[in-house]
Amino acid sequence: MDINTPKLNNLLDSWLDEDLGRGDLTNIALVDRTGSAHWIAKQNGIFCGGKLVERIFKRMDKSIEVNLLIKDGESFESGQKLLKIQGPAATLASGERTSLNLAMRLSGIATATAALVNELKGTGILLADTRKTTPGLRVLEKYAFRCGGGINHRLGLDDAAMLKENHIAWAGGIKPAMQAIKATTPWPSQIIVEVEYPEQAKEAIQAGADGVLLDELTPAQLDNLVPQLRKLASTRTQYEGSNQIVIEVSGIDPMNLKAYAGTGIDLISTSAPMTRSSWIDFSMRFETS
Repeated sequence: MDINTPKLNNLLDSWLDEDLGRGDLTNIALVDRTGSAHWIAKQNGIFCGGKLVERIFKRMDKSIEVNLLIKDGESFESGQKLLKIQGPAATLASGERTSLNLAMRLSGIATATAALVNELKGTGILLADTRKTTPGLRVLEKYAFRCGGGINHRLGLDDAAMLKENHIAWAGGIKPAMQAIKATTPWPSQIIVEVEYPEQAKEAIQAGADGVLLDELTPAQLDNLVPQLRKLASTRTQYEGSNQIVIEVSGIDPMNLKAYAGTGIDLISTSAPMTRSSWIDFSMRFETS
């Protein structure tokens, strides 16, 4: 995921403006002084946000030097130094809170994601995120999810067509909804159908879905259903859809991921790292020369 975009630069500027307001009233005490500091972790985790921290401080003052001691996606331990920073003391103090807040939030997501990915290790099942993200932070939260070892689902509504319960009900069923989408959607786009019952999954495949998202089905139900769905997809003609189908499961208790090993599914999607994770605590501490 590319996070080096003009849109993100504008977001970083707006977050700095939120904290700086009309100017940092404390910084008059630091005029013409140079400062050095380091970041230290106060608990274990997976790091995320180093590139953003560097960009935040560079946008404030290009003379600031940021030396990252750890890469995004790498693990760290409590007490470990994460980066060193040097430059005008006033600017270092002004940018401290915005940069720390962002890195602590993203590292929390990466850490929570890594824990779940580890539960699926060796199963062949991938962990995907959802669109349950903080407004304005989606691209960064999804980047943090990847740093934790997960994969990204749709970034937005324009990435892929995804029929959910309301779409199916208001369109009059899976087949008419699929027909309408296929008639207008560019051919490279995929169509995913979220279903609650096995018969809906079969109907979606027959209608040409590229993927089915099975919501809140038990491992026992999947043991019987998944082979049926694979076989059904294998019989489709080139006009009906690909012989391959991506089978995804959602609505799963994050503490119960291992129960789905061996069911034959491809993905488990979860919002837990975004909606339930805690921030990882970092601190910026000054250094004396």
